[in-house]
Amino acid sequence: MGKLKGFIEYERTDEGLIPVKKRVKNYKEFTLKPSDDKLREQGGRCMDCGVPFCHSGCPLGNLIPDFNDAVYNNEWEKALYLLHSTNNFPEFTGRLCPAPCEAACVLGIINPPVSIEMIEKYIVERGFIEGWIKPNPPSERTSKKIAIVGSGPAGLAAAQQLNKAGHTVHVFERDQKIGGLLRYGIPDFKMEKHIIDRRLSILEKEGIKFFPNTEVGKDLTCDKLKKYDSIVLCGGATIKRNLPIKGSDLNGVKQAMEFLTLQNEVVDGLNKTKKSLNAKDKHVIVIGGGDTGSDCIGTSNRQEAKSVTNFEIMPKPSKDRSDENPWPYWPFKLKTTSSHEEGIHREWSILTKEFVGDNEGNVKGLKTIEVEWIKEDGKRPQLKEIDGSEKLWPCDLALLALGFTGHEPDLIDKLSLETNENQQIKTKNYQTSIPNIFSAGDMRRGQSLIVWAISEGREAAYQVDKFLMGSSKLETKEKGDLPLVR
Repeated sequence: MGKLKGFIEYERTDEGLIPVKKRVKNYKEFTLKPSDDKLREQGGRCMDCGVPFCHSGCPLGNLIPDFNDAVYNNEWEKALYLLHSTNNFPEFTGRLCPAPCEAACVLGIINPPVSIEMIEKYIVERGFIEGWIKPNPPSERTSKKIAIVGSGPAGLAAAQQLNKAGHTVHVFERDQKIGGLLRYGIPDFKMEKHIIDRRLSILEKEGIKFFPNTEVGKDLTCDKLKKYDSIVLCGGATIKRNLPIKGSDLNGVKQAMEFLTLQNEVVDGLNKTKKSLNAKDKHVIVIGGGDTGSDCIGTSNRQEAKSVTNFEIMPKPSKDRSDENPWPYWPFKLKTTSSHEEGIHREWSILTKEFVGDNEGNVKGLKTIEVEWIKEDGKRPQLKEIDGSEKLWPCDLALLALGFTGHEPDLIDKLSLETNENQQIKTKNYQTSIPNIFSAGDMRRGQSLIVWAISEGREAAYQVDKFLMGSSKLETKEKGDLPLVR
């Protein structure tokens, strides 16, 4: 624990934010670091709870009370060591994770939980500043070569773990740059891309080789892929969910990830010509109330949209937990992000019925109807439209942030892999129906969180190493081991 009675003495502190009017003028991160003394106090709020439910909340099993205690005692390098023992990339999760650990924090039953995610972020940032995070290539190499397909968080985690075990690791990515969703799906105002490049430099110096602009099955044939001793498939769930209603083919009805990817490319200087999705001076409606929808809101405001409206089909959540949603489960409460605070009109319990276009095929409006959810004991809630609640909304750009239905099947078909009833790759201990091919991340479990992707990559790496060598010294969440080399 941190400090005895620290959770009583200290109130929760979060990062400061640059004012809205200033931060929406660019795509840079806008959080303000608390002082080291404030961060130590926050570590001191971690209470002697007996059973740290934060461990069960974290898919990585991060040693949260331990690194909180180290921060409170000003042992930052120790805190970094503990953090890296379970999490390859805390600079990613410290910015992007929705923090299920905080939802499970015991202190959260009666008070605001410990600010675990913020502490995590500034542990790793201090590690980079102090020069504690250095390349650590393996002292010996095995004769095994491994191909990682996909360079998102699952692929990168698997690559670093397998490289640590001494194998030769090649990572293949079909996009222009390495990073997957981290690179192309996350706006720079949530994570600037030099954060990815900083870590990639470490991985390259550790001996991992990256091959962008290389689509497996096309640029790299499956025959060449099969020459590797083992293959780990870590592609994302990239098939976007559509909204099959009248007018969905109009110009200006776009998928959220297309909109976000384009803007990320513009910021990165990779795309200087396409401007068709710019929201400037447009009435923007974002359909979908999750994190991707929030990212579209923040991006639209930075592009100087005339208005931004967010539709969500579900009822407006309460500000507090309901009796049906007790601690320590993930709280289904009203979530207001920094993007929402930058300017947004939110509508709940609303269903889009039709996209309305002009004579040139451009979207100009949305027809909606209000809905209610009817609950009956033992049955799933049923949606009912409310007569007389129809409305026409002005809209020049409609962004569909409706999630993903799965991964693209081409490579799985070419490799003749078995899939489950959800069309995800069928695995046992991350091993597919072909013994030397493994899978991790969204291809295996479906669309999920970055923290789950890292966890999956680490666990798959352990199983690959065990398959190739007969046993493995790599750490896993179950074993709870610390790194091979400090």
